[in-house]
Amino acid sequence: MPLALLALAIGAFGIGTTEFVIMGLLPQVGADLGVSVPTAGLLVTGYALGVMIGAPIMTVLGTKISRKNMLMLLMGLFILGNLISAVAPVFAVMLIGRVVASLAHGAFFGIGSVVAAELVAPEKKAGAISMMFTGLTVANVVGVPLGTFVGQSAGWRVTFVIVAALGVLGLVGVAKLVPDMPKPEGVRLRHEVAAFKNTQVVLAMAMTVLGFGGVFAAITYIAPMMTDVGGFAESSVTWLMVVFGLGMVAGNLIGGRFADRKLMPMLYTALGGLVLVLLLFTFLASVQVAAIAAVFLVGALGFATVPPLQKRVLDHAHGAPTLASAANIGAFNLGNALSAWLGGMVISAGLGYTAPNAVGAVLAAAALVLAVVSHRMELRPSRGAAATTDREPTDREPTGLGAEAADLAPADLASAATAATAADSGAAPAVASDARS
Repeated sequence: MPLALLALAIGAFGIGTTEFVIMGLLPQVGADLGVSVPTAGLLVTGYALGVMIGAPIMTVLGTKISRKNMLMLLMGLFILGNLISAVAPVFAVMLIGRVVASLAHGAFFGIGSVVAAELVAPEKKAGAISMMFTGLTVANVVGVPLGTFVGQSAGWRVTFVIVAALGVLGLVGVAKLVPDMPKPEGVRLRHEVAAFKNTQVVLAMAMTVLGFGGVFAAITYIAPMMTDVGGFAESSVTWLMVVFGLGMVAGNLIGGRFADRKLMPMLYTALGGLVLVLLLFTFLASVQVAAIAAVFLVGALGFATVPPLQKRVLDHAHGAPTLASAANIGAFNLGNALSAWLGGMVISAGLGYTAPNAVGAVLAAAALVLAVVSHRMELRPSRGAAATTDREPTDREPTGLGAEAADLAPADLASAATAATAADSGAAPAVASDARS
């Protein structure tokens, strides 16, 4: 594996750290800047909305310059945003810093995945992409807990200075280690946007918003919930974030393993389990053993949905996956924003620090309903195909060209038509034989 992947992993580590570390520091940030904890929760919402908006915009802009230069530009935005947050004199400036940093998030992972795959031989592409995303995973096991500890010990501003320094390290690594790559050719925005006309793509993104929203409804306010309700010491938030990070790693591995084999059963199990755990967490947060188990399971069940949902978007946007994939990363963060906002509302309404768990259960249950609807739509026979053929296709017949023809270039269309004709001619004797029998 080339050293350039290390530079991408460092960038991913910094981005993952800055996204999640704020959740363990909300009480300190709120007290220092003179706002309530629910208001401080808008720092999570603002970052998430920035990712949602920035992911597709920055991805499209990234088609105009070389990928290496775009990665360097994204790391520059990340550094700037974290420095603004570190020196923010008032809450509004802190929020601006979070939004600036968030603009790098989605496009870095989208473009970085393409770069990582191009750095290695074809048979090693999956491993290269996985290595880059290891930075994000490790951030939640190491970077976030350490950042929380530093923030509680030396001040939250120091945490953001350190994260900015990680960005500088990632920027230097990209500049020195990532080879020059030409800007992508033949990318048509209209073709990419057309993927969003697919109902299944939209449903998958809606499941992403609601399912991940269930996770962050609970985790956004984990610090006040565990200290005020669970009776944990403030210093315990650090290792509780480690528990959450370990759950994320386990869930991501399990979800990735089964996404190719049992995608919908995996999705049903993860979302159904998440609903149950969040409901129990609402009432058992004061029981420390149960609370620790719930934090782990929320991370595991929530992140077990990530591989199947991302794969579902890519499968149904197969003709134009780049923008759809970036938009789905934005959808994860829209879920974060929605849940942080709703969680802050129920806390402000006087329902207590455990009320966001119930909000998360409702969001996850809605995602489960959409999963059932989406799967049933997928299994429903195509009326258009039935009208054309006046019969259901058999298992031995090619179902072939029509549904995907609009996504193919003329040369590809001709090749696909030739292949389909050959397949038809090969299948004809078997069909005729069945008719005679």
